[in-house]
Amino acid sequence: MLRRLSLLSVLCVVALTAQFVVGEEAKFKATCPVAGKPAVADKSVDYKGGKVYFCCGGCPGAFAADTAKYAAKANHQLYETKQAKLVACVISGGKLNPETKIQVAGLDVCFCCNNCKGKVEKAKGDEQLEMVFGDKAFEKGFKVEKK
Repeated sequence: MLRRLSLLSVLCVVALTAQFVVGEEAKFKATCPVAGKPAVADKSVDYKGGKVYFCCGGCPGAFAADTAKYAAKANHQLYETKQAKLVACVISGGKLNPETKIQVAGLDVCFCCNNCKGKVEKAKGDEQLEMVFGDKAFEKGFKVEKK
């Protein structure tokens, strides 16, 4: 009986540990700004006070060689990984209105008014991504949370 209880205790500890590890891995979600594939936590570079994550060891070099090319996607990732917080309208710099919330590249974004929201809604794909997460918009509307 004691042997069964000991075995059961060990199995419970293993199961709980496995569940915790899987839960921690599931929390990390980022898209590589270079390749567009899922990023991994151990391939990263410092960027704007945060970290940008990549899918493989080759992508950080491509990113460093032409950071401007990947800036909007890197800025998007900072927001995606909750390292950056939306603090003002990315178009005007004005106070955010929660009623203007839309999804841009899979993430919720608010604007100051329906006029700014409408400008972004009219754009599609990379143009929309650049309007919201390009360097000028990012500086105007986002703040990187220093850790």
